[in-house]
Amino acid sequence: MPPHSSSAAADPGDGGERESPPVRQALSDSVYERIKAMVMDHEIAPGARVGIEALARALKVSPTPVREALARLESDGLVVKRALSGYRATELLTRQGLEELFEMRLLLEPRAAALAAVNATEAQLDGIERILEEMQAQPSPDARYASYRDFAALDQRFHEAIGQAAHRPLLTDAVQRLHAHLHIFRLSNVVGAGGPTVAEHERIVRAVLRGHSERAAEAMTEHLTRSLERQLEDGGEEPPTP
Repeated sequence: MPPHSSSAAADPGDGGERESPPVRQALSDSVYERIKAMVMDHEIAPGARVGIEALARALKVSPTPVREALARLESDGLVVKRALSGYRATELLTRQGLEELFEMRLLLEPRAAALAAVNATEAQLDGIERILEEMQAQPSPDARYASYRDFAALDQRFHEAIGQAAHRPLLTDAVQRLHAHLHIFRLSNVVGAGGPTVAEHERIVRAVLRGHSERAAEAMTEHLTRSLERQLEDGGEEPPTP
């Protein structure tokens, strides 16, 4: 018969081991959000080296959750890992880069909106409306990442939901990838423009709900065009040459 201590260690009633992963995940998520805010707010400057040990000391955590956070930020496109030199914050997109990004979005997203107007399921239409309602309930964001984070997340969900409702998997994937690149510019097209963004989204939703594909495409085109104008007005200057 195995010793009693082994049986106790394997006792399913002992919740200590089961509680550890959620606690660790919560810490990892918290560190990720804190470092992401530092990058988005330029507390970690574009192109600057990101030291794991220094960040761990500043955040009063071990290096492990910092490494995990930086791996996630690398997949977000906000940091890059280079051999022998570690992590660095990515450089900002240039004005030309931003314009090219929106040029691609203008080619794809109006088409996605037009297809969504004729292909969306009832469940998808309900989901798009719910996202819009959540955006309408959000306070107007300011230029700090902590303020606009939730609004920007809803904005991304909105565009991805339109893409998914088009029922074109390749188009949906392209829309998601292009929208994710906005992080690299360190700006959000909703900063200081919560009201206009919501109003533009409302016009898109009305057209999609009514099945008007041409109007949906036009509304999306207008939204993206104005979004680019806001981005360029707020910070579209060429970054300094490194």
